[in-house]
Amino acid sequence: MKVAYSPIYSYQQLPDGHRFPMEKYDLLPQQLLYEGTLEANDFFHPKALSDEQILRTHSAEYWEKLKTGTLSRHEIRALGFPFHETLVTRGRHISGGTLECAYHAIEDGISLNIAGGTHHAFADRGEGFCMFNDFAIASNDLLHAQAVKQIMIIDLDVHQGNGTAKLFENESRVFTLSVHGANNYPLKKEKSDLDIGVEDGIDDTSYLDIITQTIPEILEKINPELVFYLSGVDVLGTDKLGRLNLTLDGCKRRDELVMKECKQREIPIAVSMGGGYSRHIKDIVEAHANTFRVAKQLY
Repeated sequence: MKVAYSPIYSYQQLPDGHRFPMEKYDLLPQQLLYEGTLEANDFFHPKALSDEQILRTHSAEYWEKLKTGTLSRHEIRALGFPFHETLVTRGRHISGGTLECAYHAIEDGISLNIAGGTHHAFADRGEGFCMFNDFAIASNDLLHAQAVKQIMIIDLDVHQGNGTAKLFENESRVFTLSVHGANNYPLKKEKSDLDIGVEDGIDDTSYLDIITQTIPEILEKINPELVFYLSGVDVLGTDKLGRLNLTLDGCKRRDELVMKECKQREIPIAVSMGGGYSRHIKDIVEAHANTFRVAKQLY
């Protein structure tokens, strides 16, 4: 089972003194190694995306602004963090990791990225801590290479994958499914192929009923050759931004449901971690670690 990770994922101190809360990207692989879920040779260092790969998804104007550091104040504010060229490099490697995970999944059944799930990035702008849209970049590159003909994106982050929905609104070869908090960010939702908005405070039973009823039916209908799965853990009741009420066990069972359905149908699945903002870092790391534990058990 191949896992994309690089120390570049976890920049916490930038040259200009800014710090970012990215501890989970270091702590998660450490935990997985410590407990024996993964071994050192399971990890690979992803390559950075090329200009050509980026431009299959993002506009030339937006990419030029990122390369030259000329985003407007409004554009930087929408990103959610101060701009620095180091974060551009980081984003190129993270999205490159998702693309490489897709190819590993095609070979091995599953592959996971320690980061990724940057679903708020549009063709011409970034939003909500998302600079590049890794699922969109990977999907467009795979379709361009004719590696697959039909892709499905299963987005179970608490926030709607608005950038992803917009990017693929006219692309029948990529089916977008988003199950998200109906009253959560973004205020203006885009139209996925299938959107399911859940109410604040939903518990394990009600949420898992939705997943159980939805995922098998859509997989059967779409019959994708590859699934991208965004396994955000901001659905937890402990999350500062999520407003849902799932437990750690409920979040783990969600991952089991998705992965089992893909495995039974022999559909390769590439997984990115997405959001997680619980007050205690241990809750975030434990929830993300469960995703890898489930993958290891099933595959």
